[in-house]
Amino acid sequence: MAADLVYDPYDYEIDADPHPVWKRMRDEAPLYYNAEHDFYALSRFEDVLAASVDHETYCSNRGTVLELMDAPMQDPPMIFMDPPRHTHFRKLVRKTFTKQQIGKLEGRIRELCRGYLEPFVGAGGFDYVEDFGAKLPVMVISSLLGAPEEDQEQLRIWSDLTLHREPGETGPSAAARAATSEMWSYWQGQIKERRARPRDDVMSQLIQAELELEDGGTRRLSDGELYAFYLLISSAGNETVARFLGNTATLLAWHPAERAKLVADPGLIPNAVEEILRFESPSPIQARWVTRDVEIHGQVVPGDSKMALLTSSANRDEREFPDADRFDVARKIDRHVALGFGIHFCLGASLARLETRVSIDETLRLFPTWEVDEAGLRRVHTSTVRGYNKVPITC
Repeated sequence: MAADLVYDPYDYEIDADPHPVWKRMRDEAPLYYNAEHDFYALSRFEDVLAASVDHETYCSNRGTVLELMDAPMQDPPMIFMDPPRHTHFRKLVRKTFTKQQIGKLEGRIRELCRGYLEPFVGAGGFDYVEDFGAKLPVMVISSLLGAPEEDQEQLRIWSDLTLHREPGETGPSAAARAATSEMWSYWQGQIKERRARPRDDVMSQLIQAELELEDGGTRRLSDGELYAFYLLISSAGNETVARFLGNTATLLAWHPAERAKLVADPGLIPNAVEEILRFESPSPIQARWVTRDVEIHGQVVPGDSKMALLTSSANRDEREFPDADRFDVARKIDRHVALGFGIHFCLGASLARLETRVSIDETLRLFPTWEVDEAGLRRVHTSTVRGYNKVPITC
């Protein structure tokens, strides 16, 4: 490995444009080791794919966020589990997030998109994320959960705060810890209310659900397990889709010829959604715990090591995607790893795809062209998601 090759997921400068570093890793160090933070990393598509489906060697039960792996949680979210426990927990919400069930939300999502976007027709511009991209997903996922509309913006703010990392820091700030405490109190209040007065929403369904046990019995979820579920669904549904939509606005502005193809043929939009996911994956890094010694590219990774699966790098791997750095809304994409792979494939994939497809359709209907005010772009700074929280556009 070249001595000057450094990948640090907490480095703001690298995070601004990690693709050159990731390309060097794929070419020069497909198995990379960061001594400062003590983790290995895989950057090539085939390696990331293979690790994603081998949950026995690359497990999630120590967490999927590098800085959280040294202190396992008492009541972890479902994505911090492996089978059989993961299987039983995922079964509780699997039916809610099927493609068929999510498809029923299209009318409501389209209505929300129009409600947010139409007031800006003729205004000359707006912030695509602050005024639209961050609002849509929190409305959709919070409504699905059953959180009151008046609470939804606060939930988004708390979610953003818990993920934010200050320069040079790997752990949460005082503001992040305070937001975590506020969310805990909020969801405990919702649990108490739903137990007293159940409703037709996911919160109530989970409170009433029976978790299957290995001995064949069943039990109800504890308050801690319910909180982990609500937090996972709310935060993942808000944060990743907001970044996804911010990436959509910037990529289509920076590639006007590709955008024009979608204006001329909206039938290309579903494929464009996959290309946006591939080209700038909103969740670029998934951590795993290596359970045994394993040889990769002629080196031995010892058991009880941290492994980073660089899904966003894998999606730009020239070995899998010809001319991988070219953004092409008509590209034939057989597979990518932006939404994971294997048993941990994103539970909300159908919802994220639907929200983005409808958002692109409605945006292009109202604003067939726009430009980004690049001086006003602002990135989020986390170790788990990558994208913008401010995307001012002129149109």
